[in-house]
Amino acid sequence: MVKELSGRELAGFVKERQAHLVRSLRGRKIFPKLLILRDSDNPVITKYVTLKQQYGEDIGVEVVDFFAKNLDELKNKIKEANVDASISGMIVQLPLIDKDATDEVVSLITPEKDVDGLSGKGKFDSATATAINWLLAGYDITLDDKKIALVGRGRLVGAPLFRMFTNSSLNVELFHRGSNLDELKNFDIIISATGVPHLIKSEQVKSGAVVVDAGTASEKGVLMGDVDEEVRSRDDILAITPKLGGVGPLTVSVLFENVIFASQNQK
Repeated sequence: MVKELSGRELAGFVKERQAHLVRSLRGRKIFPKLLILRDSDNPVITKYVTLKQQYGEDIGVEVVDFFAKNLDELKNKIKEANVDASISGMIVQLPLIDKDATDEVVSLITPEKDVDGLSGKGKFDSATATAINWLLAGYDITLDDKKIALVGRGRLVGAPLFRMFTNSSLNVELFHRGSNLDELKNFDIIISATGVPHLIKSEQVKSGAVVVDAGTASEKGVLMGDVDEEVRSRDDILAITPKLGGVGPLTVSVLFENVIFASQNQK
């Protein structure tokens, strides 16, 4: 039987612990607060902002959604938030309308408040990359003796996860959408995060493989991952994330874990 790697199930346990911790912090007059900055109402972005707002409400963390009219307003808000003692952490909900401005914008966030780990210079690792580690560990998927393929080299998942795995001396290889993906059939674990729907085909996944789909895109208004549906219909792979509720819920959990930690340190 194929094991379903449900991040939603694991996140439920994490959320319960976090809610208890936040109640304790609020009793000590520490009020965790997350600022989300964005300049787009793309359906995928709006969906994830809403999920974060609901999660924050569930555990008692205030979440502020700031919609910038332009890039200058976004930058100014970051500078204000850096010195605002009431804000524990902030994230820029990507992608920006001007994708070329991403590095410049995220680098403005002070390291102590970079709870999404996007700048690469703060104390927090990438929330999504950390969530994948939590997910695999939570379902007892061992990595030490496995060949791992990372498909996608973006700042949210591929690049930071490759760095994490390399630092842990794991056997990992980085692919991108232009690579020969037929080589994936030689790998035990495939983690994909390109945002290209149906990119990973069934013939590229070997029997007994573990597949983690961390890709997110919108196709005709429907949220899609990287893995083709034929892969999900197979009964000879070891484990796979569900179409919905895989990495995403745990990414939100990690983000709020970082917000809570930041609020304690700043206090």
